[in-house]
Amino acid sequence: MPAIRLPDGSVRSYPTPITGAELAQDIGAGLAKAALAVRIDGQLRDLNSAIDHDAEVSIITKDSPEGLEILRHSTAHLLAQAVKQLFPDVQVTIGPVIDNGFYYDFAAPKPFTPEDLEAITARMRALVEADLPVTREVVSRDEAIARFGAMGEHYKVEIIRDIPAEQELSLYHQGDFVDLCRGPHVPRTGVLGAFALRSVAGAYWRGDSRNPMLQRIYGTAWATQKELDAFLQQQAEAERRDHRRIGTELELFSIQEDAGGGLVFWHPQGARVRRVIEDFWRAAHTEAGYEMLFTPHIAHEQLWFTSGHKDFYAESMFDPMQDEGQPYQLKPMNCPFHILVYKSKLRSYRDLPIRWAELGTVYRHELSGALHGLMRVRGFTQDDAHIFCRPDQIEAEIAGVLVLTRKILRTFGFERYEINLSTRPEGSVGSDAIWETATAALTAALQHAGLDYQVDEGGGAFYGPKIDLKIEDAIGRKWQCSTIQLDFNLPERFAMEYVAEDGRRAVPIMIHRAIFGSVERFFGVLIEHYEGKFPFWLAPTQVVVAPISELHADYAEAVAHQLQAEGLRVETDLRSEKIGYKIRAHTLRRVPFLAVVGEREKGNGSVSLRDRDGRDLGSLPVATLGQILRRLDTQRQQGLELA
Repeated sequence: MPAIRLPDGSVRSYPTPITGAELAQDIGAGLAKAALAVRIDGQLRDLNSAIDHDAEVSIITKDSPEGLEILRHSTAHLLAQAVKQLFPDVQVTIGPVIDNGFYYDFAAPKPFTPEDLEAITARMRALVEADLPVTREVVSRDEAIARFGAMGEHYKVEIIRDIPAEQELSLYHQGDFVDLCRGPHVPRTGVLGAFALRSVAGAYWRGDSRNPMLQRIYGTAWATQKELDAFLQQQAEAERRDHRRIGTELELFSIQEDAGGGLVFWHPQGARVRRVIEDFWRAAHTEAGYEMLFTPHIAHEQLWFTSGHKDFYAESMFDPMQDEGQPYQLKPMNCPFHILVYKSKLRSYRDLPIRWAELGTVYRHELSGALHGLMRVRGFTQDDAHIFCRPDQIEAEIAGVLVLTRKILRTFGFERYEINLSTRPEGSVGSDAIWETATAALTAALQHAGLDYQVDEGGGAFYGPKIDLKIEDAIGRKWQCSTIQLDFNLPERFAMEYVAEDGRRAVPIMIHRAIFGSVERFFGVLIEHYEGKFPFWLAPTQVVVAPISELHADYAEAVAHQLQAEGLRVETDLRSEKIGYKIRAHTLRRVPFLAVVGEREKGNGSVSLRDRDGRDLGSLPVATLGQILRRLDTQRQQGLELA
């Protein structure tokens, strides 16, 4: 007679075992209609799973994070079923859930076309309308190999062969389709429906370029049509803001395939913005008590064994290069270099905290299929900093990092962000006492700053707890940028020490932190956040001076020189084009201001000013304009108002 404890603390007892579906129905018809799965003693199970013992149970609905993941995974199976019905010669491989949706990889004899996606979508909707029951079957590994082998699903067989022989496997059936999966899944295909197929891309089997190229179909699925429509609208806006297209249009950067994928070339316009970003970053860090470091791009391979990167991170590192028989490695991170600087002499407790920052370029061996504009590259510059401190200084240092982080993000126009505090995972290093001290310090710093945060239990790194900030852009997307991580591991691995107040040797706490994450990725986020319409202080060209005719070219150049003397980034447009053409061209370039000069302006020492939104701002003396724009620039105002 199972006694079932529900999330609200109430207990329901039943004379015989009961399924999750029956329990939901007993609680209420509304819950039964919304139910997708059940959690029994912390384990997610299919809704028809039997509860035959005393247990803590909760019903999973589509409006919960777990329910949404189940719904998306089930929609991936629906996609695979539709593809197999329309294209029987295609082999299925894997179909996981990803952020905002799912994908499924297929071994297809030819690429899928847009027309194919339309046909697949129509077949998926027919399968939803059929409301097929989804059932689970447990089989042995050998039986699973035999079944999928008989179906000609060789990729599935390869997956199964990698599973231990003694492990039982589960197959999920819906109509004529069967797939290998741990589950759980929705009870019927009829509960699906708010989905859309979005694109097709190539992907190597198991992410290895030596393997065959597969066809990956991306899709999205949501609990309601309203949520799906909102997401698709956001994605349409995101495509309009795509940093790769805008970066090309505004000549900000390029990815030169002749030099190798994932390597960024900063063009003059983009380099101007980068210089402004970096100058502000350095000034803000100097004001916050950081010293700047510059460290090499390579080091002897042994350094990366000492740090543990060769043991835990080797797949993301480029192969070593040889010099006189000695192996050298491109750096994937800056941390060990800062540690070596620390170890260059013995430190005292009086020296701590030490705050060192570096705009250090690192190199990661990313797979070609994962590269994406500025967001995923192989060479990038981290806005890296490390703080070495005593345990009693952790809270104050974290508080200082939070103040600096919020200041910098706010200056770039990011006022909203999600904060997560990740705590000790299994298999971590360090004593219970130091973990408790560190986690309490992070918690106190967040609370004293008055910041709302979520706790990610067990989500910390193995070497320490951490705080992650996801900034929200203009269209509501969240980007992981800033991170603050405590590290008990590297100080031990490198035998770092300081002389404590009692004269004994002690190990410092190491704090890793980045605010942008990487300059390249942050720049990509900025482009999309502002749609290329950078705030005045960031704009690569702040003002273009355009003469109405060649007769006014000398005056235009004089105006430009006067504005440049104010420290502004100014260009002149002396082309023999009509002024209307020039106005349109620089509006498309998203230049904040256009100063038009003609005979009248030349006569009274003024300019006729327009902004990139097409507003006519009237006539202003050049000296007055220079002062106003200089104030806009130095105050780093987000808006473009002249008052």
